[in-house]
Amino acid sequence: MTDSCKILMIFPLFNASSFWNYKEACELSGARYPAAPLGLITVAALLPKSWEVRLVNRNTELLTDDDFAWADMVMTGGMLPQRHDALHIIDMCRASNKPVVVGGPDVTSSPDLYSTANFQVLGEAEEIMGHFVSAWRNGDRQGVFKAEMGKTDVTKSPLPRFDLLKLDQYLHVGVQFSRGCPFSCEFCDIIELYGRVPRTKTNEQVLAELDALYALGYRGHIDFVDDNLIGNKKALKKFLPDLEQWQNKKKFPFEFSTEASINLADDADLLRSLSATNFFAVFVGIESPDTDTLVMTQKKQNTRRSLAQSITKIHEAGIFVNAGFIVGFDSEKGSVAAGMVECIEDTAIPVCMVGLLYALPTTQLTRRLLTEGRLFSGDEETHSGDQCTAGLNFETKRPRRDVLNDYRTVLKEIYNPVAYFGRVKRLGRMLKRERTHKMIRGDLRSFLRLLTRIHKAGPGTGREFWRMLLDCALHNPKAVPYVVMTSALYLHLGPFSRQVISEIDQDIADIDQGRWHPPALLQATEALVPA
Repeated sequence: MTDSCKILMIFPLFNASSFWNYKEACELSGARYPAAPLGLITVAALLPKSWEVRLVNRNTELLTDDDFAWADMVMTGGMLPQRHDALHIIDMCRASNKPVVVGGPDVTSSPDLYSTANFQVLGEAEEIMGHFVSAWRNGDRQGVFKAEMGKTDVTKSPLPRFDLLKLDQYLHVGVQFSRGCPFSCEFCDIIELYGRVPRTKTNEQVLAELDALYALGYRGHIDFVDDNLIGNKKALKKFLPDLEQWQNKKKFPFEFSTEASINLADDADLLRSLSATNFFAVFVGIESPDTDTLVMTQKKQNTRRSLAQSITKIHEAGIFVNAGFIVGFDSEKGSVAAGMVECIEDTAIPVCMVGLLYALPTTQLTRRLLTEGRLFSGDEETHSGDQCTAGLNFETKRPRRDVLNDYRTVLKEIYNPVAYFGRVKRLGRMLKRERTHKMIRGDLRSFLRLLTRIHKAGPGTGREFWRMLLDCALHNPKAVPYVVMTSALYLHLGPFSRQVISEIDQDIADIDQGRWHPPALLQATEALVPA
């Protein structure tokens, strides 16, 4: 006898005001959100085939009463910036007596905050969802299922249920090659959630995922969501020739982006292989140009190198760099704004996610700040966790006002249209793309929409855009599609940076006028500081 169950998967809302939501860029292409929920559709593939699954992404569509009434069970969860809505969904389920399962990185890091859910799935789901399914079939209606950190065999990860996605709602779709990172950055929770030994899928697994997306008619941008694609270089170098062969056979239907550490620049052969398989963008965590800060935070892979030369090598391989920077480290001895702006200009990186340091749950940084008695208590249930609009959830070594002023100064300088499009112009000259961008449906429409909207992103933006575009067309026409991409992002980044600057202005005014008072400090106890 085959059992049945109707599963409603609900992907919670992200913070509406976020660096990453790229709302205006989505509108250009007719998308509703940048990235599809890969985690939930992977979990869906772990459920019995006889169970029905319906997916609702609250960032792209409405959750209706009919959806809710249809379901026997709700599954939800996600990341820290989704916490507020995930808890709201759990409350909705409990109010209507609907069993709810929660999983994902945030509940794994802060399970106590999600105690009202019927079930918690903590850690990687592949090897524990079977236990959950058995418990449900046996009549259990509550429980906690926990995977051992960093031990899950990802070769057992199933083909995600890409068929559940409305593919036209997204700028890109994700696939995953590896989990984990070999480094030990103090502020990062990746090693806490997924371990320091990167585990990789088989080549056949990943190519099967690409086959599935291709068969569904998807074309264009695919993001490898690995937190460090080059964490296991040996496995990656074995995978890339197969990926290149697949791309050649299918006439290069996909362009890829990913995230990697800066030491990618040290391996010319690997850069050539990534370029040959049609990787066009990589996110790199630079964090700070200050060597003392990098050493203190254990990000030593960024030291002993010229950042500008490293980034230039990646650009010249035909892959443009997006980067992360952080303000608020203990090692900052004075103002860091000028040095950070100089670094961003020297590296010619247009898109920079500059954030205020935030002590994430279950990181070395959080444990240290607790031990030192410097971590703020607060409304953990509603905290967004978005570094651009939150951060500094601890007592800073430098005066808080000075840290905020540095942050404001960096944003004001780098997202000035003259500075931004100046960097795009230099990128356009450096980016040595061997392969011409393949136009897909909607590209021309998006470009025409960009031309009508670019001047609205701020004073002088239109003029700087046209100067940059003409320069690229004259000197490096193969790079034009990519400078157009970074220009489209400015429709979001320009106004967003001005919004954040306005918020920081208010925070500084509150400090100056005595309206800001430090929250209470958490006390270091055995419960808060693991052995």
